[in-house]
Amino acid sequence: VSFLTAGLHMPSPRKSSQSSFLSVETRTMVHAETFSRPLTRNEVVGLIFRLTIFGAVTYFTIKWMVDAIDPTRKQKVEAQKQAEKLMKQIGVKNVKLSEYEMSIAAHLVDPLSMHVTWNDIAGLDEVITDLKDTVILPIRKKHLFQNSRLLQPPKGVLLYGPPGCGKTLIAKATAKEAGCRFINLQPSTLTDKWYGESQKLAAAVFSLAIKLQPSIIFIDEIGEVEFSTDLKISHSRFLKVIVMGATNRPQDLDTAIMRRMPTRFHINQPSLKQREAILKLILKNENVDRHVDLLEVAKETDGFSGSDLKEMCRDAALLCVREYVNTAYEDSNDDDEIRPVQQRDLHRAIEKMRKSKDATNQSVLMHVSLD
Repeated sequence: VSFLTAGLHMPSPRKSSQSSFLSVETRTMVHAETFSRPLTRNEVVGLIFRLTIFGAVTYFTIKWMVDAIDPTRKQKVEAQKQAEKLMKQIGVKNVKLSEYEMSIAAHLVDPLSMHVTWNDIAGLDEVITDLKDTVILPIRKKHLFQNSRLLQPPKGVLLYGPPGCGKTLIAKATAKEAGCRFINLQPSTLTDKWYGESQKLAAAVFSLAIKLQPSIIFIDEIGEVEFSTDLKISHSRFLKVIVMGATNRPQDLDTAIMRRMPTRFHINQPSLKQREAILKLILKNENVDRHVDLLEVAKETDGFSGSDLKEMCRDAALLCVREYVNTAYEDSNDDDEIRPVQQRDLHRAIEKMRKSKDATNQSVLMHVSLD
């Protein structure tokens, strides 16, 4: 009665349910007709445009996230800037490099900027002569050997021996004398934590060397790098790419690497005459007393490498500097100068170096607690 007095009309439940069912069925038929009919040209273009935008946004978002979490991103950017600078210095133009080749190009050395020559190496005359005949001459006088397959420069040169005996100096001097672009690499350069990246870097080494040929690839501690299959790239008669490797443990090298580096030089610790020649070269332009007997010094330095001899001479020169500093406060003369290196300074430096070598010997370290 109240509904009637209010003037309201309540539909019956049966009619409302029938009308809602009809509306749902009608909407279903409309949607079915929409999907069943072919899309118009504008609808296809709009759909493709939306999918393209979505894919591009997804790609750049994922790429930005990967770059953001990459801890080596800053190093890669700096390496790319360094590579572009070096490429301009050596006059390389119109050469497109990939991301991995840019990373390797950061370790490129211009032969004109290297100051290492054969005159900076003492005691290795036989090795230098062999390198001049087998490596440098076929590169500089290519027209004399172009008709011979036997007289082509070797594609692989291995320098092995104890550390500090001049293997890196020989490689740099070879690149300097041959006028080749020098790619100086360390094992860490070709190592990456991501799976597959190390293989891509190793392949980029040879592809970059081919683009910049003539070039010499020098890899220190080559036994720690696994890229024996990529060495096949450089083994072509028409490519002027030479791989030079240095190692302290030739017995640990893979047989595939040994086979592709046929020219091998043993750079052993210097003998008595070699040590005397190295001492003369190190002290050539230094302030040394004329009574110093280098032959006696060479006899006392048995077992020293070239690097040890240089450090020993440096310690002897520092003894003179230390003595000058201690006496400078007492005598304040304007004409004072550092005295020349004497025999006793070299003896004291030899004793210091020998103690250091004995302390780092394995037989001594076996009795030292590592805790």
